[in-house]
Amino acid sequence: MRKLEDVLKDWEAVIGLEVHTELTALDTKMFCNCRLSHDDPPNTNVCPVCLGMPGALPVPNRKAIQSIVMAGLATNCQIMKHSMFYRKHYFYPDMAKNFQTTQGPVAFCMHGHLDLEVEGAGAAERPLWEDVAADGETPIARAEDGSYTVPIRILRIHMEEDAAKMVHSGGEEGRITGASESFIDYNRCGTPLIELVTEPDLRTPEEARLFMEKLQQTFKTLGISDCSLENGSMRCDGNISLRRRGETRLGTKAEMKNINSFKSLHDALEYEICRQAEVLEEGGIIYQETRHWEPSRRRTVVMRVKETADDYRLFPDPDLAPFDLTDDFIEEARARIPELPDAKAARYVAELGLKRADARQIAGDPAVASFFEEALEGAPAKVVATIANVMVNLAPSFDALTPAQVRGVAGLLAEDAITFAQAREVLEAVNGTDEDPERVVDERGMRQVTDTAALEPIVDEVLARCTDQVQQYHDGNKKVVGYLVGQCMKASHGTGNPKLFNKLLTARLEA
Repeated sequence: MRKLEDVLKDWEAVIGLEVHTELTALDTKMFCNCRLSHDDPPNTNVCPVCLGMPGALPVPNRKAIQSIVMAGLATNCQIMKHSMFYRKHYFYPDMAKNFQTTQGPVAFCMHGHLDLEVEGAGAAERPLWEDVAADGETPIARAEDGSYTVPIRILRIHMEEDAAKMVHSGGEEGRITGASESFIDYNRCGTPLIELVTEPDLRTPEEARLFMEKLQQTFKTLGISDCSLENGSMRCDGNISLRRRGETRLGTKAEMKNINSFKSLHDALEYEICRQAEVLEEGGIIYQETRHWEPSRRRTVVMRVKETADDYRLFPDPDLAPFDLTDDFIEEARARIPELPDAKAARYVAELGLKRADARQIAGDPAVASFFEEALEGAPAKVVATIANVMVNLAPSFDALTPAQVRGVAGLLAEDAITFAQAREVLEAVNGTDEDPERVVDERGMRQVTDTAALEPIVDEVLARCTDQVQQYHDGNKKVVGYLVGQCMKASHGTGNPKLFNKLLTARLEA
């Protein structure tokens, strides 16, 4: 198969996502009082309602509806005051009552959008000549480095209940095909689940990955879900079709089912784009079907022919009255929304002077942002950017640091008392303890000498000894200064400040 960048020169990929998110922050299921937990023994958190026993009546979870309204407001959706639940019928053992309670044509949240910032190598996946978003109106402005911002429209966010968990034993990669037996745990059945459906506005695997990542950051910040792709509380289906460049008619789509990592989402879509292009270029036909991504073999395989809406026999649920959300209910949900990642990152850039990349990374995780802001307490202004640098590039390698320890190490770096490599060593020493970084630095004799008078003799000795490198510098090889700095560090037994050595060497060589 051809590579993605070659395929996208001739073909336009049309991608839409369906993102399923369990509301794990709640205590009980969507329509009953069963405890919400996936860690308990199988089939212990069940009742006649979630098992679909005849005559059992559902009662909606008010906090779940508040959570979906928060999700809608955070993604710029219109909140629909009048909506209702439907029954979606299918015959599969993960739903004992043989239908799933979901929403119909009008969901709680409709017609929103999220703006994506696409940078780096991923920005090159969208051809440079594309200058209008999928809505046909919004210009795509590209920066000099090729990065761009594009709006992705959200069709709807609707509420439904999750199905039971099925485990297949003996099959390949946990699939039912070839399995010797299957097990069902109904503890998950009835878990409140919100499904976000995008318009087919995404055009590259990287845009799909970034959208999923941004949505996870938003929902985690709202505190409505842990959004764990590994544990299945957030899952994604990707719909993908191809059409020739310049065409407006949509091609036949295939659905990638239950993608459970950002990398798998990108890789599955990339493979499917290349596969569909190969089939079409050879005169073949793309069938509407559901496909499964096999990470170990890096390919998609057919699961089943895709059902249509008629197959589900949707009709209003007679056991659940229509909903009429009040203005007070919506405003109560709005008041619970904290500062969202985009706004937080913008504040970090404007007020703290952080780099945009650092600001976005810190703001994207509410726990990390909280840790960062605690580390800022009492820190001088000149240390703030260094704290962010430590948070982004060093702290993720350690699991038990305190904000005070990060602040202390950042202060030492800002004062040129230690090098970045030494900072890693200090963090490793204090991780999981209440040790003060300054004490560790002094006990180990790591503090850098920043006294110019003490370092000048070392510089003079190195220059006198390294005559070949000095000549190389004068011949135009400025990079040789790095070698000379290394010689100075060796001569000072690692105690000299490398930045100061560099400054002194350059001054001597240019004199």
